[in-house]
Amino acid sequence: MNDTATATPGTPSRVPQASAQRIRAIRRWTADLWSLRIERPAGFRFQPGHYLRLGLPVDAPATAVWRPYSIVSAPDDEALEIVLVRVPDGAFTSQLARLGEGDPVLLEQAVFGFFLESQLAPGDTLWMLATGTGLGPYISLLRTPGALDRHRHAVLVHSVRRAAELSYRDEIEAAVAASGGRLRYLPVVTRETEAGALAGRIPQLIGDGLLQSAADATLEPAGSRVMVCGNPAFTTDLRALLSARGFTPCRRNSPGTMLFEKYW
Repeated sequence: MNDTATATPGTPSRVPQASAQRIRAIRRWTADLWSLRIERPAGFRFQPGHYLRLGLPVDAPATAVWRPYSIVSAPDDEALEIVLVRVPDGAFTSQLARLGEGDPVLLEQAVFGFFLESQLAPGDTLWMLATGTGLGPYISLLRTPGALDRHRHAVLVHSVRRAAELSYRDEIEAAVAASGGRLRYLPVVTRETEAGALAGRIPQLIGDGLLQSAADATLEPAGSRVMVCGNPAFTTDLRALLSARGFTPCRRNSPGTMLFEKYW
């Protein structure tokens, strides 16, 4: 198993086994960032870190365009939740943005990916690093009882351009308050000043030691485990930085100390 589960958009060469599922709820964080809750078909199973694939248009499955989205829900949730951002001039997200509650989307009857916390070796502190909608898998972990029990501490770092893009912030802060000090949340805003948030790119914050200081935690392979989810430039920079510090990727039958997923 490769340590990177890459969710690459594309249209498959076959017609996936899929069903039409209705949108149950929409939450808009900004004009271009929103979450969808979709009907969950019977028997649809997943673990935190898996992603699903949606297709449009519903009335033409043979020619539908498919896109992958990480699942935000807990495995026992009655609905499937995703968080997504509108792609400028993107044919798929433009269609999706026009849909409302009750409208159908195609859902492939399978889950994908290897961005699973269980792929990591046990460790003292789990670092969960994300840019943008890369936050999704971590919300699924936070919503799943016992999902982080292999670690004494966990640190969630979410980097966005604007403070309004800090999706799920209230939910994360509630989880921190209920964790008894086990969970820490570090929002990062790169293009404006936000109270309580760090400023700067995550790789630079790590290089300067500012992230570790803010978390009151070390970032070293002996006791730390790192999950990285976000845009390709971010994951490429973090892979190089962490490798230089002695972190090792997860491979088949060989748990590692760092795990990556990259997508926009």
